[in-house]
Amino acid sequence: MNFDNILNLFQGIATLVDSEPTIAIGRIGLIILGGLLIYLGKKEVLEPLLMIPMGLGMASVNAGVLFLEGGKHGTLFLDPIVSDPTQLMNILQINFLQPVYTFTFSNGLIACLVFMGIGALLDVGFLLQRPFSSMFVALWAELGTILTFPIAVAMGLSFNDAASISMVGGADGPMVLYTSLMLSKNLFVPITVVAYLYLGLTYGGYPYLIKLLVPKKIRAMSMPKEKNPIRITPGEKLAFAVITCSVLCLLFPVAAPLFLSLFIGVAVRESGLTHFYNLISGPILYGATFFLGLLLGVLCEANTILNPQIFKLLILGILALLISGIGGIIGGYIMYFVTKGKFNPVIGIAGVSCVPTTAKVAQKSVNEVNPQEIILPYALGINISGVITSAILAAIYVTLLTAMK
Repeated sequence: MNFDNILNLFQGIATLVDSEPTIAIGRIGLIILGGLLIYLGKKEVLEPLLMIPMGLGMASVNAGVLFLEGGKHGTLFLDPIVSDPTQLMNILQINFLQPVYTFTFSNGLIACLVFMGIGALLDVGFLLQRPFSSMFVALWAELGTILTFPIAVAMGLSFNDAASISMVGGADGPMVLYTSLMLSKNLFVPITVVAYLYLGLTYGGYPYLIKLLVPKKIRAMSMPKEKNPIRITPGEKLAFAVITCSVLCLLFPVAAPLFLSLFIGVAVRESGLTHFYNLISGPILYGATFFLGLLLGVLCEANTILNPQIFKLLILGILALLISGIGGIIGGYIMYFVTKGKFNPVIGIAGVSCVPTTAKVAQKSVNEVNPQEIILPYALGINISGVITSAILAAIYVTLLTAMK
């Protein structure tokens, strides 16, 4: 038996040797990156719920490449490109994650399930206590979503692709997934992967942005104590969910599945439907998040990720999040001056709608200089507003660009 025959017993290694140098190096790099994501998730530097399954999926798919019919390289995980019905039916019986991908990921269902779970965890009372200031700051935190679009077009992306990568500025993974599926099916895999890789950076990077833009003295300021805080009843929260969902669906039908998913979670929470609440906020949310992370990792095969456009997407994704973070803090500063120093600008970072991560970042940044101060209720109101404004912008992009075809 010669060396080639022995090597073919270990096809992961054989395909590595048989690959072009760029692909081989990419596979090795992605295996290492997968291990790094698992480590950072375990240390909670990045979001463990996503990063641990994503990292292991990324490492496995790039290690588990084998020779298929005709000497073609492939895996037994899934094929994101296949669309021919006959070929799809065959591959559904072979690739073990293909059914999950085809029936939940590539049609946006998994994004809606995650959004439903997020809705069940949201207490919209924080928003209703301060609706105008919350929405105002949240709109400023969409600056990256807006300004990245013309920059992406100037860098050579189509309008559809530019809109999809711009949505990373909202720091809302399901929103990016949904928008890219609607507008950029050819690039939705790398765009979504870039989005979720960068969302983990908001927890680690935004504290430094806050320290850079907000002096320690202002970060330490205390919010005025409310003598008679407004109490929002469950009935009022339910009414808000029903009215807002109906109005947004009426204005932006193209994003109606997202609006319904978010607000049905809110409605279940406020209706006191305990069994449904436990189902949505537990098994549905965590199950969808697990498979989302796993599928994102498996989609990070070297042949897919080494797309010539990926470098542009990496630059634009981080730029969108950076501009949105700066925009949120600008919104916080505007409120600071309007209220004559009675609003902590740090809270503005919560307008970037990575719920509840950016709200926690704001609270942690303030506690570093003022351990007794609690700004979380204000931050959560703006955080929830950020989810809604992000969904509205996604709907606007999809509606306008679809109409332009």
